[in-house]
Formats: sequence, structure tokens, C-alpha cells
Amino acid sequence: MSCGRPRPGIDLQVVDEAGKSLAAGQRGEVVARGANVMSEYWEDAENSSVAFRDGFFRTGDIGYQDTAGYLYLVDRIKDMIVTGGEKVFCSEVESVLYEHPAVLEAAVFGVPDPQWGETVMACVALKPHCAVSEQELVQFCRDRLSPYKIPRRVEFSETELPKSGSGKILKRVLRERFWGGKQRAVA
Repeated sequence: MSCGRPRPGIDLQVVDEAGKSLAAGQRGEVVARGANVMSEYWEDAENSSVAFRDGFFRTGDIGYQDTAGYLYLVDRIKDMIVTGGEKVFCSEVESVLYEHPAVLEAAVFGVPDPQWGETVMACVALKPHCAVSEQELVQFCRDRLSPYKIPRRVEFSETELPKSGSGKILKRVLRERFWGGKQRAVA
């Protein structure tokens, strides 16, 4: 579903990793500038230099625009997994997991892998009185996703997944066990 088109006075673009504008339909980072878009972080030059490029605020969102200029958000950059050089959008894998009738909640994220850099990991909470095995969920994904997007591991939670005060699943909490003290690289 589209987020709509930019309001007058807002310059919105979808750009590649080098900051070059992408054609309609191509996925990249959403950047914006305008009178109502902040221009810097208050007294924080270091974070401002990272968050802004050529006067545009880097939102951290991955999206694309159609030929009519409508914006579609796909995922967050920090939630994208790079496995063997391929980009996996966590939201795409999560959407497939949510299609399974036994799945109540799902969170997908990358975990370190010596061969591929990262591999796809899923944490799942099941609906009451439902059962499914890791192999069944992996096969369910295999029937619906490209091979590199299939979770290599599925961990089941006995309780609901951890959430923020607003109800959003806290992937960073789930991810911490696998990354330890290492800093996860963000593509």
C-alpha cells in the first residue's frame, strides 16, 4: 500500500548507496528535504554528518516510487539482511511466516555467519493450542520465497516476543544474543 505522494515543498527521492536517484520501481533509501524536514541534530555534528547527504535527510527507510510518484515503504535499512551478497528484506520473510495458520508473531533478522556474512533467522511465537516444527516452517517459506531468503534457523518462543511500549517487536533484543558485543554492520 502506498504512503502517498510528497506534499508540495517536499523534495523526496529514492537513492542508491552512493546517493544517486533511482528510477521508478527501483528500491533504495528514501531521502527528503524541505521546510518541514529537520536540517540537523541539535548540537550533534557527528550524527548530523551521517544523517544528511547533499542537504537531504536520510530516513533509514527502504522504499520505491511508482511512475506517478507514489511512495511505497518496504523495510528499514537496519533490518535488511545481507547474506552472500544478496539483500533480504525482513518484512518480506515475516509476511510469509504470518501467512502460516499457527504463527502468532514473527521477527526476522540476520545472525552472524562465517561463510555468508549473515544468515536469515526467525523467532516465532505460536498461537495457543497450535504446533508446528522448524522444518515445517522452513518448508512453508521454501514454497513461497527465493532460496537465499529462507530462514536457516527458526527459534520458538514460549511467550509473546519482546515489545516496546508502543507494541512494536524489539528485534534488537532478540538479535543481541547472537551478535554479543559485536557491532552489526548496516548495509
